[in-house]
Amino acid sequence: MPSPPLRIAILECDHPPANARVKFGHYGGVFTSLLNSAAATLTPPPALQISRYDVVTAQEYPPLDAIDAILITGSRFTAFESDPWILKLVDFVKSILAQDRIRIIGVCFGHQILARALGAPVHRSPIGWEISVVPLTLTPVGKKLFGVDKLAIHQMHRDVVGEYPEGVEKLAYTDTCPVQGMYVKNRFITVQGHPEFTEEIVRELLAVRHESGIFDGATFGEGMGRVADGQDGVVVARAFLKFLLED
Repeated sequence: MPSPPLRIAILECDHPPANARVKFGHYGGVFTSLLNSAAATLTPPPALQISRYDVVTAQEYPPLDAIDAILITGSRFTAFESDPWILKLVDFVKSILAQDRIRIIGVCFGHQILARALGAPVHRSPIGWEISVVPLTLTPVGKKLFGVDKLAIHQMHRDVVGEYPEGVEKLAYTDTCPVQGMYVKNRFITVQGHPEFTEEIVRELLAVRHESGIFDGATFGEGMGRVADGQDGVVVARAFLKFLLED
């Protein structure tokens, strides 16, 4: 008999930029595309049942008996602020951490929210923005988990997790951001970068943020200079799925 589908609830903490919204519809659509691409690389490919929940405006959450995992997306918002929806999200993550069946995937803002729920500091980086395709230095655990010796991934953040929570496996680091990924077997896996981002999405984000004055000319130029570099989003997403499938 076929295995039951992996029931993944995507907690949408933002929406993609305008052109990406036309193509994918919503942030859940961006991740659905990535996860389906990653599933196709596995043998046998796992069946995925993906749902999405707006945790910002609607502040809606999945019933726990209907899911196997949550995936917390990135966001333009700040994970260490005290907006009511952010506090509600942190409390929901704590409730997931208090049980042992549902697993957690955190991406960028989601990575930071999980760290906050675990009691780790999250703050603005004194170094500044980390953007576009960036190579990571993997730890031995990271190399084993991702199945590669080298990894590059899109970044779009200036907030960072200040230190690893106790008992967490370290996955990767960069000079700009020392906490690039966290892992506890059968419990959670996170990355600071954006495996779901494509070159097209990041070009749009860079342009929008340059036009609005968030990125100065030098930062914009630096990001555009690396935006077409090879990146390993599907490799990261495959590791996400293997994490969900591991005993």
